[in-house]
Amino acid sequence: MGCCGRRVLSETAAAPPRPVPASPAGALRAAVPQRLAYLVFEYVGRTGMTVIGGASGRRYRFDRPGAKVAVEPADKASLAGVPNLRLSAGPL
Repeated sequence: MGCCGRRVLSETAAAPPRPVPASPAGALRAAVPQRLAYLVFEYVGRTGMTVIGGASGRRYRFDRPGAKVAVEPADKASLAGVPNLRLSAGPL
């Protein structure tokens, strides 16, 4: 009896080989996990609010209670001081 055309799991799940860093510094960079590209803030007020990041000048719009917005890490300090905003541990 023949197979239905599907590949064996071990063939599709195998990851491609990782390149070996050429220098010790490259090995260190490869071992250090990447930093988050953004933080998530949640609005806990009653309406909506727009906040401007102190470092980037970027506008962040929280359009309703419970809204979560991705924030640049450089703006963390300025947004942390805004009433009704809190740093969120959850995804967007």
